[in-house]
Amino acid sequence: MNVVTPPPFSGPAAPDRVAFDRAEMGVILTVYGRMVAAGEWRDYGISCLREVAVFAVFRRTAEHPLYRIEKRPKLRQRQGMYAVIGMDGQVLKRGHDLKTVLRVLEKKLIRPVD
Repeated sequence: MNVVTPPPFSGPAAPDRVAFDRAEMGVILTVYGRMVAAGEWRDYGISCLREVAVFAVFRRTAEHPLYRIEKRPKLRQRQGMYAVIGMDGQVLKRGHDLKTVLRVLEKKLIRPVD
């Protein structure tokens, strides 16, 4: 009796997914926590896809996201891999540093005091 080992699986490899790392999530959740405390935001959703990772912010769960924070590593050498996109699909800020990109959201917290 001969034991034959099966050939290695040669099917397509599982696609890698883009995700936010721990440091990036810390920066994002710091801004998110401030906005929740201010009563502006209430919910979020995270999607990790093949080419992009998305952190979507909602005022209410059943709505479209107010903002999407995206990470696209393919744009690292060009415009920057981080972007904040508004509800209408307009890119509000794009760059290489996540903290500077998220400053566009912190401007929403600054209000005049009566």
